[in-house]
Amino acid sequence: MSIVKSVIKKSIKPLVYSLPPKLLNQLPIGLPDKALQWSIGIYTGSSPFDLKSPPDIKNPVLSRRDVTDVRAGFIADPFMIQVEQTWYMFFEVFNNETSRGEIGLATSPDGRKWKYEKIVIAEPFHLSYPHVFEWMGEYYLIPESFEAKSIRLYKASKFPTHWQFVGNLMSGGIFLDASLIRYADKWWLFTETNPEHKYDTLRLFYADELLGNWQEHPLSPIIQGNGHIARPAGRVIMHNHQIIRYTQDCDPDYGIQVRAFAIDELSTTTYHEQEVSPHPVLVPSGQGWNGSGMHHLDPHQLHDGTWIACVDGRVLVA
Repeated sequence: MSIVKSVIKKSIKPLVYSLPPKLLNQLPIGLPDKALQWSIGIYTGSSPFDLKSPPDIKNPVLSRRDVTDVRAGFIADPFMIQVEQTWYMFFEVFNNETSRGEIGLATSPDGRKWKYEKIVIAEPFHLSYPHVFEWMGEYYLIPESFEAKSIRLYKASKFPTHWQFVGNLMSGGIFLDASLIRYADKWWLFTETNPEHKYDTLRLFYADELLGNWQEHPLSPIIQGNGHIARPAGRVIMHNHQIIRYTQDCDPDYGIQVRAFAIDELSTTTYHEQEVSPHPVLVPSGQGWNGSGMHHLDPHQLHDGTWIACVDGRVLVA
């Protein structure tokens, strides 16, 4: 950067940052946060492996420009849940003022048109990947909180806006993008754990109850040394009596595309999976809001048998 450009940037930034968040978020991504480029879209399709951007939805449905209460660098990692007739989406909002992720909320009557609401969880450490789910009539949320070296469980005291910290599922290590499912009367949890952030090590844990005691599977790590298929990429689901896990391809770059694996054997002593297809289930489009990467997928089956999913994408920035 030349001296002139540096002086101009330093003089502009105080003026820019004094604007209210809604106006700040309308500024071009290059001023001042060119590299922060994720946004959220909605895909539909006939199966959780065949999802595309439909012609009647203008993607992205949410971007940093929709955030009204903080100065957002980007939004990513969407999870959604339908309660009665309303869809609720939780996602990471990267707050540029604090330089960390916080959990935002948006709502929709149909899963297609979304309205940003507000930040619902913020901590003095980074949060992302807000895995929201219902269990026994209560609503829970597990965000990624690797800076706190723990997997934290929150419970809604007043869904969807008020959340209370319940306790740590695990602590004392690096745990990225924890994704869990209830199966065979147990909870199963997948999380990426390479402390060097190579995103190539997937561990599996199980427990009878949400708060434990959690035990590591004897075959864990189930993926090691493979950045293409280790880091979780969204909700683990059941489909045609099989467990499906999604994984983000992080080799050679972070968050390139998403692959799907069918788990055909899972017990406290055994594990086996195979890739659903030799091709990724989500790929970047090459242009626009998801031109250079996609790394998250949260699919839900509708009453008519079709599927709807929230996804995220990274815009191609020169």
